[in-house]
Amino acid sequence: MIIGGLQKNTLIDYPEKIAATIFVSGCNFRCPFCHNPDLVLPERIKNQPQIPIEDILKFLEERKGFLEGVVLCGGEPTVHSDLPDFAKKIKNMGYLVKLDTNGYNPEMLKIMLNNKLLDYVAMDIKAPIETQNPKPKTQNPKPKTQNHKSKVKNKYEQVTGTKIKLENIEKSIKILKQGKVDYEFRTTVIPGLLTKEDILKIAKWLSPAKRYVLQNFQAKGETVDSKFAQVRPYPDEYLKEIQKEIKSYFDICQIR
Repeated sequence: MIIGGLQKNTLIDYPEKIAATIFVSGCNFRCPFCHNPDLVLPERIKNQPQIPIEDILKFLEERKGFLEGVVLCGGEPTVHSDLPDFAKKIKNMGYLVKLDTNGYNPEMLKIMLNNKLLDYVAMDIKAPIETQNPKPKTQNPKPKTQNHKSKVKNKYEQVTGTKIKLENIEKSIKILKQGKVDYEFRTTVIPGLLTKEDILKIAKWLSPAKRYVLQNFQAKGETVDSKFAQVRPYPDEYLKEIQKEIKSYFDICQIR
């Protein structure tokens, strides 16, 4: 596991907890709007200083009694096979552990939950999906010898910048909705990529669920695709309008 950064104190990354945030390098997505290219792009990662895990654990040992939780984010932490061992060391110190994930590794998520290594999970929902049955080309189509599966149209590949298996995302959603751990789904609303209609589709797809958070895109310096560094966020009122329309789908619906 490569540690690319440490925020020693945060009041916003872990809801209602004083926490430290650990930034893990490496990611299986290439979201063009991502503002952490140093944690995502391999050519950037190799040129960045790394923080030894021993230094992280020493810092956490010294902060016991002040910090309540630790946030593991990235990049994408679940791409690393030694994530459970790292999280176990943090849990053994008495900390609560929150995982920020894109949900593309449901097997790792399952391992972490089965071993009681997580107390909170925030899963990014990047875009909507729609399932449509293909229509016959004629009114009286000839019998087919093979079954035809539904075609899935989605924006995920556009928003994540890579080809993916949507079933991995859906597996992670189902795992979290089982309620074994406190969780939230969240979507960053990016002008030029996602619209109000897209968020409505996401809400219907996820419903029912405990908590859904809308995050207004904010350009923060560099982005994976440099053109997104110049993108202006939606007006706050736009997100409030969306929130009003989708809040009935969730126990809690917030703007962050």
